[in-house]
Amino acid sequence: MASELNRLTIAEASSKLRARAITATQLTRDCLERIAAAEPRLHAFITVCEKESLEQARAADARLAAGNAPALCGIPLGIKDIYATRGVRTTCASRILETFVPPFDATVIERLRADGAIFIGKTNMDEFAMGSSTENSAFGATLNPHDTARVAGGSSGGSAAAVAAHECLGSLGTDTGGSIREPASFCGVVGIKPTYSRASRYGVVAYASSLDQVGPFAKSVRDAAIILRTLAGKDARDSTCSARLVPDYERALTGDVQGLRIGVPREYFVEGMQPEVEKSVRSALKNYESLGASTVEISLPHTGYAIAAYYLVATAEASANLARYDGIRFGLRVSAEDNIALYEMTRAQGFGAEVKRRIMLGTFALSAGYYDAYYLKGQKVRTLIRNDFERAFEQCDLIVTPVAPTTAFKIGEKMNDPLTMYLSDIFTISVNLAGLPGMSIPCGHDSNNLPIGMQLIAPPFAEETILRAGDAFERTGAFQPRTPAV
Repeated sequence: MASELNRLTIAEASSKLRARAITATQLTRDCLERIAAAEPRLHAFITVCEKESLEQARAADARLAAGNAPALCGIPLGIKDIYATRGVRTTCASRILETFVPPFDATVIERLRADGAIFIGKTNMDEFAMGSSTENSAFGATLNPHDTARVAGGSSGGSAAAVAAHECLGSLGTDTGGSIREPASFCGVVGIKPTYSRASRYGVVAYASSLDQVGPFAKSVRDAAIILRTLAGKDARDSTCSARLVPDYERALTGDVQGLRIGVPREYFVEGMQPEVEKSVRSALKNYESLGASTVEISLPHTGYAIAAYYLVATAEASANLARYDGIRFGLRVSAEDNIALYEMTRAQGFGAEVKRRIMLGTFALSAGYYDAYYLKGQKVRTLIRNDFERAFEQCDLIVTPVAPTTAFKIGEKMNDPLTMYLSDIFTISVNLAGLPGMSIPCGHDSNNLPIGMQLIAPPFAEETILRAGDAFERTGAFQPRTPAV
């Protein structure tokens, strides 16, 4: 019988590990037992690293016994199956990479290894991070721990569900248009997308290179701050990675938001939104006012163009990035009479329907005669959206919005209507287009006991602001987590 150490937060577990009240091996075994019990109903993992994680746990215990171990030493984490992990397959939830085993680690994986973190497994996702529900995985959908008839969100649904179901203490996701924040909202956990360039993307399989960003899922804002501190920082192998010094994010968690100016964009509270979502976010804003913050209505007038711009820019970049999967260099290879047939058959059999749809859309947008009409215009709209945020931040320090218009929808509900599915990300996409930091934190539940997330957005490199504000809200106790059904 497990001792349920897996229910601890990272901060709690780290304190107990350092005090030698528990061992990393005990903690890891509890997570593995929980995975064995929950996975038949959730499918949050593609690969469970039982042997590797126990070896890492024994090494962490030796390091902890020697003293002065980092905060993440001995902490079991789930890793989205889009990160290169040396010696462990990295599939991107695609048949085309089903057997691919990288010979190297992504930079952020190297940093977590150096801190002694334990990799409990590789989590499920939408294929190549293309989706909002994790239903596009070639290995089957991840289900929501709060209601297994509903999606966990996407594309990092496995990472969010694993944390919500206490299969691990934290996890890594990636966010190109909302793929950390939306599943965090749907599963009732904390998820943060840092500023574009704050953390290295080296070794992260690319979807849309100017939009992708790595980030953590956690059970609390403090835990998210602890993981982000390790992930962030300069990397010579990623030319887009910022050389700015990384602050101690945990120190920002003072609980003080006195005088903080919170912008509330009128375009993010729209007709057709689930009433309980708006009610929960408005209630959270009142909590901030009671803590001494002020709210001001702002406008982000080009919000309505964000989805169209995103699905031109992102798919154009995807069509280029996914050209490397040709059956020649690595991954799936379908035998054929000549190279052209090999390319066609490998990609036809290896890619799923949504990936093919986005490759074709992006290739069309970049094609001769259409580049200026579509891709270039999308980039110009992107600039207008970034300018909207710059003007808004002259009036406020932080922007608060819903994460999604609704709580988690039912499995299969939107799969046959791609445009409706894309609208799930209407409140998150603009943040990626503008390169800003954004975080989802739980702020309520609907009548079906499904979590509701609130999005906090700040200027570039102001992660400390969203972490401080998120932590202050958690301290009010206004949101009380509920035990998931699984």
